[in-house]
Amino acid sequence: MSGKTALVVSAHSADFVWRCGGAIALHARKGYAVTVVCLSYGERGESAKLWKQEGMTLDMVKAGRRKEAENAASALGVADIQFFDLGDYPLELDREAKFRLVDVIRKVQPDFMLSHSLDDPYNTDHPYATRVALECRMVAQAWGHNPGEKVLGAPQLYLFEPHQSEQCGWKPDTILDITPAWEKKKAAIECMEGQQHLWHYYTNVAENRANQFRRNSGGQSGGREAQYAEAFQSIFPKTVDEL
Repeated sequence: MSGKTALVVSAHSADFVWRCGGAIALHARKGYAVTVVCLSYGERGESAKLWKQEGMTLDMVKAGRRKEAENAASALGVADIQFFDLGDYPLELDREAKFRLVDVIRKVQPDFMLSHSLDDPYNTDHPYATRVALECRMVAQAWGHNPGEKVLGAPQLYLFEPHQSEQCGWKPDTILDITPAWEKKKAAIECMEGQQHLWHYYTNVAENRANQFRRNSGGQSGGREAQYAEAFQSIFPKTVDEL
């Protein structure tokens, strides 16, 4: 193990699979311990296929969504997945729930974090989760919050790709070749049986981003023929010695 860590803050229990499953699997291969926090199961707004089954109940939907997410996390090599079960549509966190996330952030001490775009008119749970992630990141850095604990440094927060990026003010500045980890992401995608309509969509997204990786990376890729990629927008400035 590399000793490095990463943290994903996912509004619903399937979001991390579609949007950053490749990054998770790739970094797990590199020895990162990746923790995923699912703030909700997406039981109300993202489980239509389950609700169409006769006799379905809220608890049954939650159980089904949890099992799918656990299977996907296992396929990706996630070190720890946590379900806060805070409800969705709308997603809301009180102070206690926010401090619970702060505790996770401080425990994980992530080298980087991943969450949603800052805007999404189709699903306001998504940007809400990111605002919470930013707020909790700030609190985790505060020496006066639970004095004596190890405070957080300054991990980058990467925003993964929303469903319709052109509507969400999302502009990627980082493209990650996930080709070595694609089979793991594909296996994770296929765990999400409740949203099969997205399987092909996110395969197509990964192929398109790989094309952009090949075309826009200049000499950085060294001629590497990426087949699948994921794109991200960084929140904070990057400090580099070379461009």
